[in-house]
Amino acid sequence: MLHWDDLRLFLAVSRAGRLTSAGQALGVNHTTVARRLTALEEALGARLFDRTSRGVAMTAAGALLLDHAERAEREFDAAAAALSGRAEAIAGEVRLATPEAFGTYIVAPNIADFRTRYPDLLLELMPESRAVSLANREADIAITVDRPPRGKLVVRKLCDYRLSLYASADYLASHPPIRDARDVAAQPFVGYIDQMIDMHGLRYLSEVADETRPVFRSSSIVAQQKAVASGVGLGLLHRFSADSEPGLVRILPEQVEITRSYWLVLRPEHQKSPRTRAVIDFIDDLLARYRTRL
Repeated sequence: MLHWDDLRLFLAVSRAGRLTSAGQALGVNHTTVARRLTALEEALGARLFDRTSRGVAMTAAGALLLDHAERAEREFDAAAAALSGRAEAIAGEVRLATPEAFGTYIVAPNIADFRTRYPDLLLELMPESRAVSLANREADIAITVDRPPRGKLVVRKLCDYRLSLYASADYLASHPPIRDARDVAAQPFVGYIDQMIDMHGLRYLSEVADETRPVFRSSSIVAQQKAVASGVGLGLLHRFSADSEPGLVRILPEQVEITRSYWLVLRPEHQKSPRTRAVIDFIDDLLARYRTRL
């Protein structure tokens, strides 16, 4: 018979990908995790993970058990929340994948508020420029700039946001004035590495000029913003981050403005999870506060 502690152990290993990390999450050493995992596999008569030099890899049997284990976990969380009616009942871990700017400039600065509201809920943030796979359980919730195709995922539009053209005050002081869009193409530009753009919504430089003169490229929008602030050239940056960056000046605000959207994506079975709901409510509250800056 399976016990809840067995499922907790299994879930910890599946999420951590390493016995050592799972042990840290559970408060036990990795040898205990290995021993208990082996005992669970023997009791079930199935190998749940293949052990590798880089950690563990889930087997088909493990993937089958994972669906049931996560369902049991959600039901347990829902029961605990219903019985207590307190925020403290919302506990565990939620992994949130976001575009880098959203995670870095909107979510991360407000984690203290999140911890005050949900002290027993651990939020794992993945701020990246690549698309993640919810089907492969890389994250529990994803925020994307591309609307996913129709399918089994739950998708909701969160908001629109704007990008504008920026340069540093020092750069503008030492170069000829930029009076209109025709002057833009001749300027040195900061942007993404084309081959590493994993989201179509990040391909916006061509909307400003047919051709640009790149002087620095990065897969990180944070690095791009810092490079523009250093005076190396022009860049298309998020208003909600660049407007508060010391030394940055918005260029041609009436002529250059690009609008994109953020989308919330999750698997249907996570809709009613108290933990997932808590993170989504937190995101909605943040966007209400940031609305005028987006």
